[in-house]
Amino acid sequence: MADARVQGYAAGIFEVAKGEGVLDKVEDELFRVARGFDGSTELRDALTNPRLPLERKLAVVDELLGTKAHPLTAGFVNFVVSLERAGDLSAIVDELVSRSAASRDKVVAEVRTAISLDDSTVERLAAALSRRTGRDVEVKVVIDPTVLGGIIAQVGDTVIDGSVKSRLQSVREALVG
Repeated sequence: MADARVQGYAAGIFEVAKGEGVLDKVEDELFRVARGFDGSTELRDALTNPRLPLERKLAVVDELLGTKAHPLTAGFVNFVVSLERAGDLSAIVDELVSRSAASRDKVVAEVRTAISLDDSTVERLAAALSRRTGRDVEVKVVIDPTVLGGIIAQVGDTVIDGSVKSRLQSVREALVG
């Protein structure tokens, strides 16, 4: 469970984005920013390094998001970085995504795959995960080259590993032992 500060930030951006009618866009952009943050040691270090001047951190955010993201997305990331809370960015975004999905009576499935998925594939995947979990599922796709092939889906604490790597490991174990 997220701490009160993380929940507060998530609730704040949720309400503002919802009020401005841009919740889906801001949520999606923040999700991608958070996964980029998680996947890049260099970016994480730059935004969390207490010795790096705030002006430089904000310049990094501006360079990454600038005019490419909705102003609310960029402003929120700047806000979090300015408060020296960049280390909480992923937790805040995860709470936002959960809160947003719950407002639509859904749960979030984070799906890792080596390649981008088209909309029809994401819809079929959401339907399959909904049948498997018994709940309406909203799919968030994370491109992860380490998956190699197939997918790894996580819905809450449940992980469904349909990756090539996992299948090869199963075959290896069956042959060895």
